[in-house]
Amino acid sequence: MAIEIQEPNAAKQSLFDWLGGAEKGAETIRNLVETFYDTMDTDPKAADLRAIHQPDLTEAREKLFMFLMGWTGGPQLYIERYGHPRLRARHMPFPIDESARDQWMYCMIKAMHTLQFEESLMKHLANQLYGVADFMRNREG
Repeated sequence: MAIEIQEPNAAKQSLFDWLGGAEKGAETIRNLVETFYDTMDTDPKAADLRAIHQPDLTEAREKLFMFLMGWTGGPQLYIERYGHPRLRARHMPFPIDESARDQWMYCMIKAMHTLQFEESLMKHLANQLYGVADFMRNREG
C-alpha cells in the first residue's frame, strides 16, 4: 500500500491532512498503529519495549490511535474520552530511557517503511514523533 500524499502547505494543511484527511487519515493512522504494534510485538529489536507493555495490546493500540488522530490535527478522540493526554505523567510508571525511546522510534519508522509512506512524509513524521518520544524519557541512559 503506497501512500502518495502531498507535503502540506504549513499555513493551510495539518499533518492529518497530509496523512489523507477526512477521507483516508483515520485509515492511514489505524494502519500505522497496527503495524507499529505488530512490529513491537514480534521484532526482537523491540523486546525490551514490548516487555514494559501489557500482554494484551488492544488498549494500547486504541489509545495510540486516538492520540495520533488528535496530535496530527484530526478529531480529538483521545481528549474527548480521557481528557488532556498528560503524556509524560501517564508514562511515569514505566521505565523509559534512551533505549526504550529508540526502540519505539525503530518500530514507528519500520511501520512507515512497511506501509510505504512517501519519503518526505516519513521524514517529517519521524522528526515530529522523535521529539515526543524523547520527551517521554524518565530514566537515565
